[in-house]
Amino acid sequence: MTVPLVSLAGVLALTGCANRERDAAPGAGTSTTASSAAQTAAFPVQVTVPGTDHAVTVERRPERIVSLAPSSTESLFAIGAGEQVVAVDNQSNYPEQAPRTDLSGYTPNIEAITGYNPDLVIASNDTEQLVASLEKVKVPVLLLPSPHNLDELYAEVTALGKATGHLTEAEDLVRTMRSDIDKIVKDTPKPAKQLTYYHELDPQLYSATSRTFIGQIYGLFGLVNVADAAGGTGDYPQLSPEHVINANPDLVFLADTKCCGQDAAAVAARPGWQSVTAVRDNGVVALNDDIASRWGPRVVDLVRTVSDAVTRTAQQG
Repeated sequence: MTVPLVSLAGVLALTGCANRERDAAPGAGTSTTASSAAQTAAFPVQVTVPGTDHAVTVERRPERIVSLAPSSTESLFAIGAGEQVVAVDNQSNYPEQAPRTDLSGYTPNIEAITGYNPDLVIASNDTEQLVASLEKVKVPVLLLPSPHNLDELYAEVTALGKATGHLTEAEDLVRTMRSDIDKIVKDTPKPAKQLTYYHELDPQLYSATSRTFIGQIYGLFGLVNVADAAGGTGDYPQLSPEHVINANPDLVFLADTKCCGQDAAAVAARPGWQSVTAVRDNGVVALNDDIASRWGPRVVDLVRTVSDAVTRTAQQG
């Protein structure tokens, strides 16, 4: 990420400024009214998420959305649908203005959800018979499971835009994300040798293989995942200290900084880890736990962080 790009927060701030400028311009009110009318006229819509067998029909532009997935919450606000969101789950802590509640996306309480009188519910999994239960009271549910790659992420953002009446904004966001990520990857210096890495989910050494979404992000830079050689069929294996130490990764990415207080010093203090190249050469990178575990617009920031780490390592020779 050698090219300075505006973070999601910055994009939202700039968008807010642009909206205020447009609203102050002559005829802005008429334009906004026409746009709103066009969005309303586009309904009903059927939304199908590529790669899944789930389709949902949204009869009219939803005005009371409940989001039970932090990734979807971030995307909803990024595409301009935030004013339609009346409640989000207890893990949705970004952006700050999201109406956070005690709702759970892991163990959804149907009565609590319907208490917000939603006309659309967004979720990542059909747990506790969520879809069937809400269909009984004629509330559509849009399921957006964890994507396996960036193309699936882009498809989910587009689906959110279509379901909420913000298709144009969603398509614009996808184009920006795609362009920014492509440029970041292209402008990242290529190391003299192929770099290896270890991605840590928690201090118990659970990791993620290259088959996961986060693994795909690292793959953009040609990094080799030490978890892939651990064996087993799971996408999130628990590695042994000996495996990581012997693999001697050039980079260590910590996705357990906020939850578990891990940082470069904590890793260096682990028995035997002082000999690991990443520890010895300042290659331990503390990630934002939320950004590293979500598939939303801030994935651009994650890509930038990985690029910065690769760039530093490449410059060290």
